[in-house]
Amino acid sequence: MNLRGRNKVNPNFNMSSMTDIVFLLLIFFMLTSTLVSPNALKLLLPNSKAKTLEKQTISISINEDIHFYINENRIEENNLEKEIREIVIGVEDPAIILHADKSVDIEHVVKVMDIAYRNKYKIVLATKP
Repeated sequence: MNLRGRNKVNPNFNMSSMTDIVFLLLIFFMLTSTLVSPNALKLLLPNSKAKTLEKQTISISINEDIHFYINENRIEENNLEKEIREIVIGVEDPAIILHADKSVDIEHVVKVMDIAYRNKYKIVLATKP
């Protein structure tokens, strides 16, 4: 008489379903962490070997004599924000490319970045290739 049961318990544990869940959680947290943005300036630092993919709306330049230029037109520092607002009227998702001479003090660069932050413009700091 054969009294052995037909259902045997497999002592091995299959980890494939556990790894699927871990990978799904990893993807979920990676996607949600990119949507959270801290209260900071929208500053994109491009690689100096690659071209910027951002669509350029305005080019702002600051030379070594602290003269501000918007698209090669000289602008007084006091009128900078007003001129930028006039140029980007009607432009969806405006972007600013900032060209600053390396001898320029950081306070002048931060002034332009602050204008972009207050008006919710994207800003890219141009680098020399």
